[in-house]
Amino acid sequence: MDGELIIRPVEQAVFFILALVALGLELWAVADCARHKANAFEATGKRTKAFWLALTGGAALVGVISLFASGGIFGTLGLFGLAAVVAASVYLADVRPAVKDAGRGGSRNMGPYGP
Repeated sequence: MDGELIIRPVEQAVFFILALVALGLELWAVADCARHKANAFEATGKRTKAFWLALTGGAALVGVISLFASGGIFGTLGLFGLAAVVAASVYLADVRPAVKDAGRGGSRNMGPYGP
């Protein structure tokens, strides 16, 4: 019984820290998505800006709820929280580099001294 009194707060602290890191990742994805132009998304063939804003915005909303859930208010959102982190990670790992490259005019194979 005494072991449970020690483990429970540690477990809650770990879940809170993980939820905080996940929320930071999701907010980064939303902010990055919002700052790129809509035509850059279409030029790279990565769906539309509205789609990615809705997906990353929904992920950030789930992240906020998960942050409160780690404190025990709503219970755990395990699968939804995981799906939100995956959605934000897909944006940051796949869509962001392509859109960022398209915003600079694409990959022209130019170095600092020319082609």
